[in-house]
Amino acid sequence: MPQNTEAKAERPMNRANDTDRHVGTRIRERRIMLGLSQQQMADLIGVTYQQAHKYERGINRISAGRLYEIAQVLGVPVGFFFEGLENRRGADLSARQRMCLELARNFTSIANEKHQDALSQLARALASES
Repeated sequence: MPQNTEAKAERPMNRANDTDRHVGTRIRERRIMLGLSQQQMADLIGVTYQQAHKYERGINRISAGRLYEIAQVLGVPVGFFFEGLENRRGADLSARQRMCLELARNFTSIANEKHQDALSQLARALASES
């Protein structure tokens, strides 16, 4: 009985791919922008920390229903997770992008509004000097 060698070359449907990694990266970026830890997000969507970690790394695929839940928790439309997919060629976050995400996360954790305003004014002043 002849075997179809093309079918063997295809990856199983349950394995993650570049799209899954892109979606995971977008989830991680949004979670960080909101100042949520992986554990907090995991609790909000009803999965373990390990599962949330695997979603963000693109190790495990996310079902449509779970992706909808994640979108609700993170306050974005489902399409948000696919934005930039066509332009992305496996690129990871640059050091500058990581710094921006960290800055956003730290800014959202500042409880004092006056301190937030002062930091925002400082950023505007520094940006206008450039």
